[in-house]
Amino acid sequence: MSINSESDIAANLQIGPTDRGMVRIYVEAEGIDLPLDFDPDEAVEIAEELMAAAEAARQSGATGGKPKKPRR
Repeated sequence: MSINSESDIAANLQIGPTDRGMVRIYVEAEGIDLPLDFDPDEAVEIAEELMAAAEAARQSGATGGKPKKPRR
């Protein structure tokens, strides 16, 4: 499966700090519980990659994801 392959798998994603000073990305899906722990610097790197990917998707004109709420 490549990054561009669509999937029907639904999952829950939680992100937060642990009591040991790590940042946990927790993925839960049918039959899967996947805790991924990162040190704070790695977490910042991941956040930057997410922001860059979101901007690239926006620039490509893709309309996937949730629609934006109108500004007031």
